[in-house]
Amino acid sequence: MNTLPRAEARTKVVENSWLRHYLIGFFILITALFLLLPAAATAQNYQFSSISVEGNQRIESSAIETYAGIKRGQTVNAGELNSAYQRVLASGLFESVELTPRGGTLAIKVVEYPTINLVRFEGNARLKDEALYGIIESEPRRVLNPTIAERDATNIATAYAQAGRLSARITPRIIRRSDNRADLIFEIFEGGVVEVERVSFVGNEEFSDRRLRRVLGTKQAGILRRLIQQDTFVVDRVEFDKQVLRDFYLSRGYVDFRTVGVNAELARERDGYFVSFNIQEGQQFKFGQITATSEIAAADPEEYLDALKIKPGVVYTPSLVESSIARLENLAIKQGLDFVRVDPRITRNERDLTLDVEFAIVRGPRIFIERIDIEGNTTTLDRVIRHQFRAVEGDPFNPREIRESAERIRALGFFENAEVNAREGSSPDSVVVDVDVVEQPTGSLSFGGTYSTNDGIGLVVRFAETNFLGRGQALSLSFSTASEINDYVFSFTEPAFLGRDLAAGFRLSFQEADTDEVRFANTVGEFRPSIEFPVSDYGRLNLRYTAQNVEMEIDSSEAIAGSIIDAEAARSDIWKSSLGYTYTYDTRRKGLDVNRGVLLELSQDFGGLGGDYEFIRTSGKAVAETRVFHEEITLRASLEGGALYSPNKDSRVNDRFNIRSQQMRGFEPYGIGPREIGVSATQDDALGGNYFAVARFEAEFPLGLPEEYGIDGGIFFDIGSVWGLDQTSANVLYEDFSLRQVIGFSLFWETPVGPMRFNFSKALKKEQFDKEQNFDFTLEARF
Repeated sequence: MNTLPRAEARTKVVENSWLRHYLIGFFILITALFLLLPAAATAQNYQFSSISVEGNQRIESSAIETYAGIKRGQTVNAGELNSAYQRVLASGLFESVELTPRGGTLAIKVVEYPTINLVRFEGNARLKDEALYGIIESEPRRVLNPTIAERDATNIATAYAQAGRLSARITPRIIRRSDNRADLIFEIFEGGVVEVERVSFVGNEEFSDRRLRRVLGTKQAGILRRLIQQDTFVVDRVEFDKQVLRDFYLSRGYVDFRTVGVNAELARERDGYFVSFNIQEGQQFKFGQITATSEIAAADPEEYLDALKIKPGVVYTPSLVESSIARLENLAIKQGLDFVRVDPRITRNERDLTLDVEFAIVRGPRIFIERIDIEGNTTTLDRVIRHQFRAVEGDPFNPREIRESAERIRALGFFENAEVNAREGSSPDSVVVDVDVVEQPTGSLSFGGTYSTNDGIGLVVRFAETNFLGRGQALSLSFSTASEINDYVFSFTEPAFLGRDLAAGFRLSFQEADTDEVRFANTVGEFRPSIEFPVSDYGRLNLRYTAQNVEMEIDSSEAIAGSIIDAEAARSDIWKSSLGYTYTYDTRRKGLDVNRGVLLELSQDFGGLGGDYEFIRTSGKAVAETRVFHEEITLRASLEGGALYSPNKDSRVNDRFNIRSQQMRGFEPYGIGPREIGVSATQDDALGGNYFAVARFEAEFPLGLPEEYGIDGGIFFDIGSVWGLDQTSANVLYEDFSLRQVIGFSLFWETPVGPMRFNFSKALKKEQFDKEQNFDFTLEARF
């Protein structure tokens, strides 16, 4: 009974003992903290009566004190002292900084960065030193800053990446010199070109990957990638490709098209990219009902509707709407109506997939062009840019016209970038048009080679300047030579003669030809001034004068008594003087249908205004082409012909028409037409003809080979004839009209050095003495 109470008493004694010790310890700790904290706080405060700077050679001590920001007599704590350290270090002038309190003195010890003695690049071959100096900040005689040097290395790597060399590595090295100087060396490993291994599409149903790839600026690597690497991956080009794809689909009526995303994956070996475009095509729309309404009493809507060329059922394209707006606004200007705007109001019909377009003639705001400001053109004269505007200061402001002017400026090819924007002028009813351009090189020197079965191997050298002296003038000088023909050409063109859309220029040429197909040699010198101007949306007219000297010679060892050609060659030196014109109508690039187009051309020259030869030479051409089967196959038909009238019956063989392989395949040059046979045992002379007519039908299509091969195929059928002479004899054959027919197959190979074409042909109908050519090969290279 008494044991339990004693145990409980012992327990309580133990608990009281632990509690007492705990309380004693707690009070001791609180007392120690209370005594120590004031002393510690006091130790972190400083007050300096003087500041000493050590180690500086170029930087003044006062400047370093200013960076530190600590004044004499100022009380500072440890945090403020650390901030002063950070400020001195952040100046970027010192490798190391030490701040040491020494009683009442603050000692600042610094080690200055060296001065850059020189900047050099090592290992670079693709990008020259001059280009690299332009993208770095580090310069000789400036303080070397490692942060800037690293940034320079990053900029150099970016430049290589834009050139398709993503594996390039740039390492900045510092070589110490005396007097605290250093050389900054950028060691460059350029690496290989990172090409586009494959471009693919997801979501395209109407057009194949092959067709869409031809639209993009990004190209796949070809079959010769190991020898010639040029299909580099450029990140900035992807955004451009997205816009190009949208324009492609919009021009074909797919108004809901959009690019959902673009995925670019780098191969494991880092030598190629796989680029995939995820797209949504949507439905194709056509034009539905076309109407015109007017909110202006003086504008008759029926008259404006008659001016439209859009027909219902045509595939919708924004460019056709834009051109129609321009047509109607120009009509309003001709009627003396200012501030007229054409507002296209589009109604969507989901049931039949058509878009009804109402062209509303409305009164626009009364805003005038105050002035046109041009900046960025260091070489190009202002008037060249101003000529692209159809409006001048004081004219009514038309936003559509400004957009078109911007497109014309970009189309000049003189500028890397051109931005045209309008902003409010000095009053609410005026605007200032700002033109900001970035110029690019416009001159080129190119070398090339050609080869054809007929002319052999040729060399081409050409210098061209499209913006001569910043005046927008085109100048070119070219020299080309082959085994049988040498050409020398100089030309000059002023595209805005008298400040109008009138191209004026001249062409001076000299040709020497001595071909194996004929017994004579030609030397032709020509001077041709001309003017050219538009006469319609798709038509242009060229007017010219031609002065030509033609010298025809026959080797005396090859002369044949009684030959027609020998008699013609007796009149060796002939001067021709003629006036001529050429009318061209071409819708192949901007017609009503992007997949169809025609070319019509009519040319005539009238000789006899002086000179030794009177003639009327007429030629014409008609070409129609279309793309079918989702634009995979191109069909083309052409008809070409000509007639030569010589009132004095004195034409020569080099005046008459002679068909070459570009006009009719399957025969050698001078291979068909009237021939003189039998005056001698070896005589077989092509005489040419006063008339010719050729029809060509061809189809180009993919062969199903891997696209990187760049090989397409084609088939063709040509039919034509050359006939008619001023003078004849019993030995002349084929003077009358006689058709020849040829069928053949073509191979087209787009190589990095230039396009190759192989023609294999078989004459279905020919004459006995015709010169057949079953194989023809051409190559044109530029480098």
